[in-house]
Parts: sequence; C-alpha cells; structure tokens
Amino acid sequence: MALPQLRAVVPATLCGNRGHPVSRGTLGPAEPAATQNTAPARREDVTRMERLADQAAEELAGAPAEDVVRWATDTFGDRICITSSMTDAVIVHLVSRVREGVDVIFLDTGYHFAETIGTRDAVSAVYPVNVINVTPEQTVAEQDEQMGPRLYSRNPDLCCYLRKVVPLERALGPYDAWFTGVRREETDARSDTRVVQWDARREMVKVNPIVDWTQAQVDAYIAEHGVLVNPLVYDGYPSIGCATCTVRVEAGADARSGRWAGTGKTECGIHL
Repeated sequence: MALPQLRAVVPATLCGNRGHPVSRGTLGPAEPAATQNTAPARREDVTRMERLADQAAEELAGAPAEDVVRWATDTFGDRICITSSMTDAVIVHLVSRVREGVDVIFLDTGYHFAETIGTRDAVSAVYPVNVINVTPEQTVAEQDEQMGPRLYSRNPDLCCYLRKVVPLERALGPYDAWFTGVRREETDARSDTRVVQWDARREMVKVNPIVDWTQAQVDAYIAEHGVLVNPLVYDGYPSIGCATCTVRVEAGADARSGRWAGTGKTECGIHL
C-alpha cells in the first residue's frame, strides 16, 4: 500500500506549540504570538494540515497498524506523542517498535488506582519511551477546598474537564500530532472514528492505529508480544479510569459499563 508522504509539506510554523517554540518537558502556557501578521499564515497552515489529515485517512484506511505508525512517525518526527491511560501498553509497544524515544503522556488525575500508577512506572522502565506525568493545576485537596469534596460524584463532567481535559490541552502544546488507542467498537461516540483525523479543537492531527481492532485482536496482540497490562484488567476492570469513578464489570457486560456507572456518562471529554 502506498502511504501518503506528508513530511515535505508539514508546515514549519506548526512546529512546537503551534508555532511558538517550547522546551521539551515544560508544560507552561504558550508564549504570545509575535505579531498579528502571523494569523493569515497560521490559518493557511491549519487548512493545509487538515487536508493532509483527510488524505491520510483515505489512504491509510484498513492499513496495518504498524504502517499507520510508520507513516505518522516519518511525517511528524519528534512532534508526535502518545497518550495512554495505562490500561495496557499496546499503543506504546506498537509505536516504540517503529520509533524509540517517543513521549508518552499520562494524565495523573490524583484519583488513580495504585495498580495504574504501577503500570505507568513499569511502562517507563520496560519500553524505550519517555513517560511524561501530567498533573492538574490543583491537587485533589486544593480542588476540594475550592469546590467542595467529591466533585467527581456531584459533577463528573466538570471534574474530568479540570483533571483530564485541561491538563491534556497544556501537555499537547509542543506537538503537532498524537497517537491514541481509541477503537470504534468501544462506544457509540467512537463508532465513526477514522484512522487519521483532524482534531479541530486542538488544531492537530490525531492518529488512531488500532481504530478498527476488536477486543479479540487486542488480546491476541498482547499475548503474542507479552505486552504489559494493568493487573486490574484481570480483576474485572476491562476499562480503567479513576478509582473514584470505575467499578468492576460483570463477565460478558459492556467493557466500559464500569466507567461512571449509573450516570449515563461514557466519555471523559478527551476524545469528543
């Protein structure tokens, strides 16, 4: 399969926090634009990147996950990262086989299971990647003091926004693209996800190498390659979020039914 060759036309102004240089590993706010004259050029670059994402989505539809990863790393180099919830290390393993040293963003909400933190540490030790631990602006104690305790139960959407969505926006600053482990079969909201997408909210490219995999394919990949898995997966937690908002799932039930159980909520907001 011929892969779209986009490297030569990736706009240089998109490098590093959408055009503003940012030191690797820093998560502070972006510097202000130098002049307003950059706005038209920026719009041009964004339009061009959106078209390139659409082209890649068409040409990579149905391609093996390794080919998708190779296209993305060849195209974006060190301006692409991985986001991982540490349910397993499938995406980390896939990407690191093609390119070592890729940054892995982990959103440390302050509410994670100890097993999830342990999986994060194991991934950092085992795979040739750079795990970046991203925390919210406020600690849990500070949030409780300002908004009252157990915001996660009173307003889970707001809690997810403050402790996941906002920190991710900040963490993605230095990159032009990101890998996710999103799969179409996981939720109705993900059923139309493409292998490569334009993320209009963040103005960057979103790459989903295993978007069309079934759970059986994920399990087979884990078994074949000995991929690290969060031990909670084998204890009735097939989809793992914060300990405050995740419960065990009965055998045969929807894998994500243990997330925000009884609230009607199915997404934290990152992939919407």
